[in-house]
Amino acid sequence: MGQQFSKEPMGSEQYGNETDSYGRSLADRAVWRQATTLAAAGELTARWLEGHSRYQPGTLTPVFDEETVAIAATLAAINRAGLFTKESQPGQLQDAGNSQREYVTGFCAPDTASRLLQLSARTELVAVAHAPGEPGRASIPVTLQGDEVVTVLGTSESPADTDALSDWSAESNETLALLLAESWYLELFDPVWGRSGRLLAAVLETLESPSAEVPQGAS
Repeated sequence: MGQQFSKEPMGSEQYGNETDSYGRSLADRAVWRQATTLAAAGELTARWLEGHSRYQPGTLTPVFDEETVAIAATLAAINRAGLFTKESQPGQLQDAGNSQREYVTGFCAPDTASRLLQLSARTELVAVAHAPGEPGRASIPVTLQGDEVVTVLGTSESPADTDALSDWSAESNETLALLLAESWYLELFDPVWGRSGRLLAAVLETLESPSAEVPQGAS
C-alpha cells in the first residue's frame, strides 16, 4: 500500500500558512519529505490534483493550470493506481492552428511499465518506455502553435543525472530521488490530434485491471 499520510499534513503547525517564493505551501512541502515510495508520491500528487495540497515537486506554482481541470480527477486516480505522473495535457484543437495531443508521462515499477506498453501493442494509443538510465532520442510532437512545435515526447528525463537528482532531492527527498533514478519512465499519448479522454481512460483501466488485458474501449 505504500506510505500512509494523515489528512493534516505533518509540519502544518511549524509552518502554518507560510509559502516559498513561488507561493507553494511549506507545510505541504514538509509532507513530501516523508514520501519515499512511488505509491506515496502518487498519493500526494493525487491530493494536489484534488486541491488538498499546494505543493508539487518540480511545479513552480501552488496549483495546476486551467487546462488540467478537466482531466485532474482521472490523473488523481492514475497516480493512485501506480503511475506517478510528471507531465500531462488534454487533447485540444484551437484557433490559429494551435493543437494538442493528449499525453501523460510518469514513473512506475517494471511490471506496471510492461502492462502499459500493451497499449501500443494492442491499440492505436502509443506508449514510449524508458528503462532506468536509458536515454530517449525520439522527438514526437504533441503540441503545435501555428507551424511551431512547442512540446515533444520521446526524450526522457534522466533522474540519475547529477543535476536532476539534486533537483528531485531538493524538491522532495533524496530517497525518492534515488528511487526515481531506478524506476521506469513512460510517455503515453493519443496519436489523434485534439481527441481527449480516450488515452487517460485507457491508462487508468489498464492500471486498475487485475490482469494485463487492455481495455476494449481503447482500440
